[in-house]
Amino acid sequence: MANVVKIGVIGGTGLYSIDGMEILKEIHPDTPWGKPSDTITIGRFKGKEIAFLPRHGKGHFLNPSEVPARANIAALKQLGVEEIIAFSSVGSLRQEIAPRDFVIPSQIIDRTKARHATFFENGMVAHAPFADPFSPGLAKKVEAAAKQINLPIHSNKTLICMEGPLFSTRAESHMYRSWGADIINMTVLPEAKLAREAEILYQMVCMSTDYDCWKEDEAHVTLEMVLANLSANADTAKKLLSTLIDHLGKSDDNSLVGSTKFSLVTSPEKRNPEQIAKLKYLFPTYF
Repeated sequence: MANVVKIGVIGGTGLYSIDGMEILKEIHPDTPWGKPSDTITIGRFKGKEIAFLPRHGKGHFLNPSEVPARANIAALKQLGVEEIIAFSSVGSLRQEIAPRDFVIPSQIIDRTKARHATFFENGMVAHAPFADPFSPGLAKKVEAAAKQINLPIHSNKTLICMEGPLFSTRAESHMYRSWGADIINMTVLPEAKLAREAEILYQMVCMSTDYDCWKEDEAHVTLEMVLANLSANADTAKKLLSTLIDHLGKSDDNSLVGSTKFSLVTSPEKRNPEQIAKLKYLFPTYF
């Protein structure tokens, strides 16, 4: 594969570009699952090539359930991406996680219900392990980069993913807290699941904007307040990413390589040729 780009960055709400990146080209490829959210910017930053993709599109025109996650992950896989750092704004479900705090989740609770969450369907089944949905190695690299810039960060937290686009009811917010969830967003799934199936290391970096609606003694959350926190978080995220890049793109973690091959369960004679043709886009040597 020519021009392999090992590092993928997915930008969430408020993060639509990487300051200081030399732009080499922009692509908007067709994949067997359609086109990605927007053009993928391939650039060079601190001597390393990066593929940057805005999850909601530039200008934020895709709601969380409309994000073409399969096309996004497939396009990054085709470029040669081995690890993805995904940024996301979240609501806090804990007093100690204040607005503008950064969080590294280690677990996910799935509350989505209307999204395509797998590449394996239509006559080709696979059951990939997902007990630990994020990459411990990438989490440590994010923590190390945060320490370098003196950014306090909450680690080993549980992220709950809801369908949206409306926010939680107050009853739901209290329920999620009782389940042990620490933060909430609308976008980690199916992104994390698809990255796992595609054998790409994946870690989400979460940026708190508000206390969701459980904290009844908190001043009423306004759009102006959230937008101000989004802007501040985006600036901090760019500083973190600038330092984090030094730790990425080293091909030093092969724990997922070949993992999906051993998750295939459909007998060869029962496999749908049309689906296999699509999957060869991701795994040209598996079929």
